[in-house]
Amino acid sequence: MIIARRTVLALFAILPLSGAIPALADENTMIITLKDGPVTVQLRPDLAPKHVERIKQLVIEGAYNGVVWHRVIPGFMAQTGDVEFGNTLKNFDATRAGTGGSPLPDLPAEFTTAETFQRGTVGMARGMMPDSANAQFFIMFEAAPHLDGQYTIVGQVTEGMEFVDNIKKGQDPVNGMVTDPDVMVSVTLAGN
Repeated sequence: MIIARRTVLALFAILPLSGAIPALADENTMIITLKDGPVTVQLRPDLAPKHVERIKQLVIEGAYNGVVWHRVIPGFMAQTGDVEFGNTLKNFDATRAGTGGSPLPDLPAEFTTAETFQRGTVGMARGMMPDSANAQFFIMFEAAPHLDGQYTIVGQVTEGMEFVDNIKKGQDPVNGMVTDPDVMVSVTLAGN
């Protein structure tokens, strides 16, 4: 079964897929388990190799397990990934969730105009400075053209977007900050 699956993946990797996400190896498939079910994200090292490598490193370390969705704005996006203050399994600080990153250094921007922010696009969160992305990422509920070329795209949800839609939403007066937020139960790579 494993050999057959890899053969099929290899065949897809050589077929031209006009307008489709490039077929990539299992190690670039991230699975986020939410309260309602799994969300499959195809990571895009072809667009943002440094950012994808960072996400994969944090996934392999288990750093994203138990991290809250601290900022969720209906019709816009759901943000998570604060492994410093947003991890409910260790050092959780509800008052600081969303203000931290990871112990690793910030990354230089890998903006692109080859893809745009659409429903299900996964992008890296950052501060005011373009080179300030670290560990936080977001998933789009809807298209957001104003983000195109301004934020790094790292992937696309390919399955389970209905579970992303069910993430507990925040309140508008506090910029989407969520009280008693949902968590990423676990985050893994398909190849591991």
